[in-house]
Amino acid sequence: MDMILAKSAGFCFGVRRAVDMTFDAAKTADKPVFTLGPLIHNPQVNERLKAIGITEVQSVGELPDGCIVIIRTHGVAKEIYEELARRGIEYIDATCPFVKKIHRIVQEQHNKGNKIVIFGDKNHPEVRGINGWCDYSAEIIENLSQLLQLTLSDGTCIVSQTTSSKDVWENIKNFAKTSCKEVLLFDTICSATYERQNEAQKIARTADCMIVIGGRESSNTRKLFDVCCDFCSQTYQIENASELPKAVFDKCMIGVTAGASTPEWIIKEVISIMSEEITQTGELSFAEELDKLLVNPKTGDILKGTVIGVTPTEVYVDIGYKADGVIPLDQLSSDPDAKPEDLIKVGDEIEAFVYRVSDIEGTVGLSIRKLGAIAAKKKLEEALESKEILTGKVVEAVNGGVIVLYGDSRIFVPASQASSRFLQDLSTLVGQTVSFRVIELNPCKRKTIGSIKSVADEVRKQQYESFWTSAEVGKEYDGVVKSLTDFGAFVDIGGVDGLVHISELSWGRIKHPSEVVSVGDALKVYILAINKETNKISLGFKRKEDNPWEKAKGTFNVGDVVTAKVVRLVAFGAFAELLPSVDGLIHISQISTERILKPSSVLTIGQEVQAKLTAIDWDNKKISLSIRALLEPEMPVEETVVSEETVASEETVASEETVVPEETVAEDNVSEEASAEAVTEEVISEEAPAEDTGDEA
Repeated sequence: MDMILAKSAGFCFGVRRAVDMTFDAAKTADKPVFTLGPLIHNPQVNERLKAIGITEVQSVGELPDGCIVIIRTHGVAKEIYEELARRGIEYIDATCPFVKKIHRIVQEQHNKGNKIVIFGDKNHPEVRGINGWCDYSAEIIENLSQLLQLTLSDGTCIVSQTTSSKDVWENIKNFAKTSCKEVLLFDTICSATYERQNEAQKIARTADCMIVIGGRESSNTRKLFDVCCDFCSQTYQIENASELPKAVFDKCMIGVTAGASTPEWIIKEVISIMSEEITQTGELSFAEELDKLLVNPKTGDILKGTVIGVTPTEVYVDIGYKADGVIPLDQLSSDPDAKPEDLIKVGDEIEAFVYRVSDIEGTVGLSIRKLGAIAAKKKLEEALESKEILTGKVVEAVNGGVIVLYGDSRIFVPASQASSRFLQDLSTLVGQTVSFRVIELNPCKRKTIGSIKSVADEVRKQQYESFWTSAEVGKEYDGVVKSLTDFGAFVDIGGVDGLVHISELSWGRIKHPSEVVSVGDALKVYILAINKETNKISLGFKRKEDNPWEKAKGTFNVGDVVTAKVVRLVAFGAFAELLPSVDGLIHISQISTERILKPSSVLTIGQEVQAKLTAIDWDNKKISLSIRALLEPEMPVEETVVSEETVASEETVASEETVVPEETVAEDNVSEEASAEAVTEEVISEEAPAEDTGDEA
């Protein structure tokens, strides 16, 4: 006689998680512990919980003040959480993560105004709990025919109980997709449930008799029973070994599976009784085969397995034993910012270290982090010997240094070794990937010390030598701004710092480099000058093609009439902007056809005026403008002679009667006065004979 035991039989990770949380609470809680309804649908497990002091109640109203209540795997409605909060009762939420996901979906879609349809058993606590997250407004269906009676509108949201039949769900999905284009389907059947049903179906196809072990209140177990009945007429559901029918021992092939709420010890008990009645027919008895499957791993073992579930706090692994392996978040990675879903996926084949085995329900605590630490330790020992350069991520700034994560090992780097430069704030390194070298290993203190500085110094030295070998005026570099001063920005161009003077940062006027660049900015610069004796480098940043005067050269010509905006008023005239950073001077004598004492009597800053370009000096960046030229008709040169006395008189009036604020004079400085002088010459040259112009100058 042969027997087949389903590998997926017994606790799923959600049930195991809830049971572990409850047993832990019984051990550590300093308050009475209750469960809101039966923790799982298995009377034997619930009896064991009762024996260790866990009390079951059916409603929040039965709970005394000052207790702890455990919310069972099936989850509860939103109003239960609100009632517990109002009463100030502490709770432990053991809701299956898959069920929690359905709660979030239903609440979100209900808040959007969408109709909710739940596929499942309307009397099952999981379905009642889900319905409570949409104010009990959901339509609940148990098969396709009930769905056919509903009117599906755009935006209808359909979810499934986690333990529902996969085949029926597929039929529901197909109909919903064809009947309504905008229906929202969320495939919320637990993948472990589907795998369990699929495996049971395969075994039932070949078995003469099927034994399904599990509580009669368990929906998961009932579904298994129904699946097996479809393919094996002699299928029996039992809760424990005492219910085994004797007729099964006459069969040639017996298949055994168990629901997700069935603990390992009940499965073992059933198998043990069966094995006593069965004659060994092969090299190994069924009991021996079972022992191979159910053997518990030992602390320190390294196991391989397949990921079957990922939650925000834990990863569940099928390790080929009756107990699933559990990897808590802190055993998954040393990176505090790591998220399980980013590191691992359902179906991944992994290797892990066994760090704990539970004696209560056979849970196996696994650690990828510990396994990585073992491998990293060996690598670090080799790196210390060979002085190999390693790469890691700075994850934390601590007192006196930073922590670099290498694999799953934490390397302490003292502040003096954290950078080739002095860093006032070490937290600026956090998040950066750095190269380092191991400089000390202390096994007794379990401490590894590294140096970023030693690697950075070597790299900088190599870059320095390489730079001076190939550096030449005009060569371009990609650089990074390292610091700012009042007079410019220091830029790292590959192990060497050069200065971009403030005048080289912009074609316009700026008061400080921070108006253009910031520390850490990437810049494309070129060498203006090199002094190899002093190791000083002058860098350029602004480009000739961006020079506004070059743009102006291709835009303006003498005689053009332009629209310009007045940007500054001075005693001898007004400066008007033609292009950003390109100004022209309207001399006081060219503002109006009438004599004026000061430009502000006619013009205001920001005013737009029409003016004629009367002279351009591209070399000295000077442009002369005239409003007056547009206000009076052009006259022959001989009729517009300006006498020496007249010009002198006008300049005297401007100098004596026009009050110039000190700050204005300071701002426009000597260069502008020179500019004014040049413009005066140009103006006079148009109106007076050449010899008079020379005298005026």
